[in-house]
Amino acid sequence: MSGAESFEPASYTPKPMLLTDNAQGRLRTLIAEEGNHALKLRVYVTGGGCSGFQYGFDFADETSDDDTLIEFDDVAMIVDPLSYQYLVGSTVDFEEGLAGARFVIKNPNATTTCGCGSSFMV
Repeated sequence: MSGAESFEPASYTPKPMLLTDNAQGRLRTLIAEEGNHALKLRVYVTGGGCSGFQYGFDFADETSDDDTLIEFDDVAMIVDPLSYQYLVGSTVDFEEGLAGARFVIKNPNATTTCGCGSSFMV
């Protein structure tokens, strides 16, 4: 192998989506409040919203066979196969501000987003 070649360790698998430290912390807090360590953040896309598609968030303690499970240490996200194609490469964050406290998505696939950031177009 020449010095110019590099490789990732065999144990490294890139995540199809990211969950920021803020989002992971909020998820840990919600799990502790519910007392259910099996809870995961379900992230999905539905039709509607002012830009065509709308982001949604829910909590689930079970996954379907066709769901994608993305784990981050002791917390995880679930994405259904239809939503996955629109969300791959996205980052889920949690922010608190004038609009309230909420999970938000930074989606590199979105060509247009609405002012509040809850809907998008590809």
